[in-house]
Amino acid sequence: MHFDAEFFVAAGFAVFLMLLGYLGVHRQAAGALDARIKKIEDELAEAKRLRVEAEAVLASYKKKAADAEAEAAAIVTQAKLEAEAIAKETAARMADFVERRRKQAEAKIAMAEAQATSEVRAAAAEAAVKAAESVIRGQTAGAAGAELVGRGIQDLKRLMN
Repeated sequence: MHFDAEFFVAAGFAVFLMLLGYLGVHRQAAGALDARIKKIEDELAEAKRLRVEAEAVLASYKKKAADAEAEAAAIVTQAKLEAEAIAKETAARMADFVERRRKQAEAKIAMAEAQATSEVRAAAAEAAVKAAESVIRGQTAGAAGAELVGRGIQDLKRLMN
């Protein structure tokens, strides 16, 4: 038999494979691959759990945002209603204020008219008294006429006031 280089390479390779089998390298390689597979499966499960959790948080935030928008809309609606009520109340108060001021002005005008009428009457009475006094003085002469005129003037003043 003739042993050439290829035979020795093949025999060396066979011995190497047996040595690896004897030392259990194939079990270690399979265990390392199994551990790597397990680690990747755990990471995938963790990623899936995190994704589900993130989706739940996202849904929660979307619900909170929708609730906040609804609450904001309710607040705006309430504010509009309150503003309308305040505007109506202000208009009513303003109308009441204007009416009171009008009545006060009318009362002042009436009082001024009454006072003016009273002053005109007093001035007319005073003028009438003076005219009557001058006429009576002119027609009555002497002490008796003067006394009569003085008494008449006193009575007239007492009656006018």
